[in-house]
Amino acid sequence: MEHSLALALGFFSWRALLDILLITAGLFFLYRTLLRLGTWKIMAGILLAFLIFILASALNLRGIEWVYQNVSHVAVLGLIVIFQPELRKILEKTVSVSAHRFKDQDTRLQSLIAESLIKLANERCGAILVFPGKEPITDKISGGHQLNALPSIPLILSLFDPNSPGHDGAVIIEGNKLTQFGVRLPMSQSMRLSEDFGTRHHAAMGLAEQTDALALVVSEERGKVSIFTNGEMRPARNGEEITRAIVEHQQAMGFFRRDKGPIIRKRTIFQIAASLLVAVIFWSTLIVSQREVVERVLPVNIDYTSPADDLALVGEKANEIKLHLTGPKSDIDNLTLNPPNVKIDLSRMAKGSQTIIITSENLRLPKGVTLLDTSPQQLKLTLAEVVEKNIPITPQIVGKLPGALKIHKITVTPETVLVTIPITKDNKTPEEVLTTPIYLESIATDSTLFCKIIARPSIQPVAKRWPDVEVFIELKK
Repeated sequence: MEHSLALALGFFSWRALLDILLITAGLFFLYRTLLRLGTWKIMAGILLAFLIFILASALNLRGIEWVYQNVSHVAVLGLIVIFQPELRKILEKTVSVSAHRFKDQDTRLQSLIAESLIKLANERCGAILVFPGKEPITDKISGGHQLNALPSIPLILSLFDPNSPGHDGAVIIEGNKLTQFGVRLPMSQSMRLSEDFGTRHHAAMGLAEQTDALALVVSEERGKVSIFTNGEMRPARNGEEITRAIVEHQQAMGFFRRDKGPIIRKRTIFQIAASLLVAVIFWSTLIVSQREVVERVLPVNIDYTSPADDLALVGEKANEIKLHLTGPKSDIDNLTLNPPNVKIDLSRMAKGSQTIIITSENLRLPKGVTLLDTSPQQLKLTLAEVVEKNIPITPQIVGKLPGALKIHKITVTPETVLVTIPITKDNKTPEEVLTTPIYLESIATDSTLFCKIIARPSIQPVAKRWPDVEVFIELKK
């Protein structure tokens, strides 16, 4: 019991709790934003795909893991493009700060607005009034005229009179003033509203989806008032509901002082609890799957260091070796993406043939990863003494000249190169090195070509780098 408790406490450290809380906050704000913008169904599909990946990782389903690992980078770029408006909205909401000062609560202005909307509804005169929130709406609206007037019922009725030049637009109310009229709002891009509703309703929904503003709409066809906020529409049955909606919005935006603490609705509590549950499940599943001990065979390259100056590696040498590793899944996955190299130090080897046994000392492995076996288990290497020698550079001629042309003379500059050559048992050393291929089919006149040198790995230039070779081909008919 005590061991289990200690294991649980070690598992949920303060870093783990902070990690879970940050994930919870991110999920909560993401859900609220996507819910308001009407794209939560797309996000639900992405979350489902993500849960399938977590399950596949926990069950070690290699096929699903391969698919996700190969499409994940493209998918991330696609999500950024698809959810660019939503991501921008989340970032705006994260740094948005209320610009209003606290005021003592007085609902006379709100009651005046409500009475004006009721009169407009009774007269079947369409109208839109907008109360901005913490998020700026300047980049969402367009057109309109500056007003900066104190609200009154006659003024509001005259602004939405059918003969008024701005009656089709919206009136913006900031603080206790009507700041603009005749403003055009963004149209809704979601399918929340049916086609039975007119342009005013779709415009108010568009602003409510993209910002935290409150929009009040009067329908000239139905003679009713509708309230739009947080991407949702609800009807207002009387003036008291309109007044209450305005007051609650302004309280949430910090326009009024609160005698009581902030009111948290049951729906918000449920959303926070659901976000916390998803964060805990996600974090626990991910950590458990990453702590799972797995075995994997990993092909890696062999890195040979330079031998002593008077020795050279001769004969065939292996360039790849397979490692049989075991350890935490996260470490093994990282090694799969960034495989290590097997280091073979030739500087400490003497002349002759030697057998090198591959061990963990030849590798840099994470602390929890263990080397079980290698294939091959050992390497046979031979070092031979080297001598310096000048050997000629021979051009590598490929193909035939076009037509009746023939080669009159080939001049190579430089003609020789000083190299180090290993001394083998039969004392045979190469008598030349070649240039890169020269294709005669493309040569029709006297030509000067610049080539590189091709030589066996055991033959190295004394100058540490091969010289560039100039080949001049002189032709005759």
